[in-house]
Amino acid sequence: MKILKLSILLLFLSTNIQAQEVWTLEKCVNRAIEKNISIKQSQADLKSTSLSKTTAIANFLPSLNLGSSHSWNVGLNQNITTGLLENMTTTSASMNANVGIDIFNGLQNIQQLYRANLSILASQYQLTDMKENISLLVANSYLQILFNRESLEVQQSQLTIANEELIIARERLKTGIIPQGDVLEIEANLATIEQNVVVAENNYQLSKIALAQLLLISDFNNFEIAQETAITSESTILNTSVNTIYNTAVAKRSDVKLAETNLKIAKKDLAISKGSLLPKLSGFYSYNSRVLFDDPTDISSQLDRNAGKNFGLQLSIPIFNGMANNTNIKRSKINIQKSTYALEQVKLDLENTINQAYNDAKGSLKAHQAAEKTLKARKLAYEYAKERFDNGGMNTFNFLQAGQRYEAAQSELIKTKYNYIFKLKVLEFYFGEASL
Repeated sequence: MKILKLSILLLFLSTNIQAQEVWTLEKCVNRAIEKNISIKQSQADLKSTSLSKTTAIANFLPSLNLGSSHSWNVGLNQNITTGLLENMTTTSASMNANVGIDIFNGLQNIQQLYRANLSILASQYQLTDMKENISLLVANSYLQILFNRESLEVQQSQLTIANEELIIARERLKTGIIPQGDVLEIEANLATIEQNVVVAENNYQLSKIALAQLLLISDFNNFEIAQETAITSESTILNTSVNTIYNTAVAKRSDVKLAETNLKIAKKDLAISKGSLLPKLSGFYSYNSRVLFDDPTDISSQLDRNAGKNFGLQLSIPIFNGMANNTNIKRSKINIQKSTYALEQVKLDLENTINQAYNDAKGSLKAHQAAEKTLKARKLAYEYAKERFDNGGMNTFNFLQAGQRYEAAQSELIKTKYNYIFKLKVLEFYFGEASL
């Protein structure tokens, strides 16, 4: 019985450990890419675009069509035996086969195959760009959880200190060292910190729920992220010039490559439209035959006797077709202009984003460094105030003020730290160094 109970206990503990699955940043990114609906739609678009290439390749192949018919003629018909017209019913069947092949069609087949390849490439860039944006969004949500976790730890630490201060204050009240009012001040401060802990806990839980929803995870209670030691504020990206980062981003970013590919597609559409103005030459071959079921001759002999073949070349020279070709050419030229403007806009937006991210990162670094200095000073001031308070040289109000300023400095350091880390990740993301 003891062994059975122990086995059940171990099974229960094992289940709890498995339920409390710890999610790393890399695992979160992979999950988001795997489950994101927009990415799935983009993957479906890529498959659809690949089918367009199959169609473009098939345009080079000959066309083959088979046909047959079976008919009954009732009334005045020619008797195939006597050659006279008689009122009679005859039954016949016919069959035909047609083969056609494009010899020259203004190089449109070749251009359409090139366009199909470019469309596949554009779909791949679009999918990659979507994955990169999702990765950055997950990283931001992940860092938000880490920030809220550290903020909660600070508040919990302050709560522990406040409880200790209240215990000491009550002992001093008993010995008459401090008045009742000081104890009430410390109790009020403790209540405020308890409220801050509740708010910090709520923010922490909400940030976890936000990331879990992004990852399409419904079990919020058992969702926990790892304490990423690899995520630090150390980076050399700010030693790189902003122009170097921009040039690297232009060469690597999928959204830029997508815009460039769309411009190539627009140019290829123009070439296809111009191909419609050129003559078209095609070859054809057809075979047909028929049989009469009232004819005493066997079917095989009838097929040979009634067989007809037709083959040749067909030349088509476009002269006037309602201005459709010229309109398509003009529309293609307009699309080239629009694609050119779109590419320029993508590069301009990228340059603005990188410049802003670079300046934000530098500003965040200065803010973080200033917060570190402030925290050191506030810590020393708090320790000095505590020593004076313990010795009766400082009143409760001033002591609590020093503690609140120290707590604010701790919170500000955490805030500037994660703000700086995220700005770095954004820069590294555009520079192609971030491992999100």
